[in-house]
Amino acid sequence: MELDDGAVNDLVSLGLSRYEARVYLALVRRESYTAAEAARAADVPRQRVYDVLDALVRRRLAVLRPGRVATFSAVAPEPALARLMALQRESLERLDEVSAALATALLPVWADGRTHTDPLDYIEVLRDPRAIAERFDSIQEQASRELLSFCKPPFVAPAANNEGIKAVRRLRQAGGTARAIYTHDALDDAEVLENVRRFAEAGEESRFAPGLPLKLVVADASLVLCDMPDPVAGTRATTALYIEHPALAACLRLAFLAVWDQARSAPGTDGG
Repeated sequence: MELDDGAVNDLVSLGLSRYEARVYLALVRRESYTAAEAARAADVPRQRVYDVLDALVRRRLAVLRPGRVATFSAVAPEPALARLMALQRESLERLDEVSAALATALLPVWADGRTHTDPLDYIEVLRDPRAIAERFDSIQEQASRELLSFCKPPFVAPAANNEGIKAVRRLRQAGGTARAIYTHDALDDAEVLENVRRFAEAGEESRFAPGLPLKLVVADASLVLCDMPDPVAGTRATTALYIEHPALAACLRLAFLAVWDQARSAPGTDGG
């Protein structure tokens, strides 16, 4: 018979190495082979065939016949394959025992882990501008009572920020508050002033301050989105933090209100 890849692969799946499978299939073809003949017939390197034949003998898949020149014969396929199957079953039984013991050992560890959370899982670090813009939209949508903003360039939302306009209208209709503080530089930017006017029409209160430490959004005294510019790099690249932490949000709300009290309304706006 030919040493087809299918038979070799089947024997490998039963636990033999590829060389062992090829040599066993070669031995099956006739009564006996010398080591050199088996190497040629199985297309196995001669320097490896001795180890392979020894392994087959140890597995009781081949028989060594001593003589002036030792020869090797294959054990009949039926008992040989039955032996391989028995070895596989023993291996599976051992793995089953190991698996059961490991599951028993890991179960209490897993159960204990369900009661622990990452101490910083309330902080999300954002570096991609698109992800920052998406979080900005999200925090506006989630606000149900109050939305406070430090607004300074560069802006991540489109100048029109229609989602923000909708959020402000929704808040005011529900009796909530929307306030924003801009920098004095915005007074010289017609586009920003037009945006301030549109937000004022929607119900947002706005004021202007000489400067702002960072961009900040606080929603419902529980959610925070703020930027953290790199103080060393000196570029416009920034890292934003999205934080769900009521205590921190409450502190930042107080900081916002302190700046709000010192800020002033722009001419032509309805801010208080």
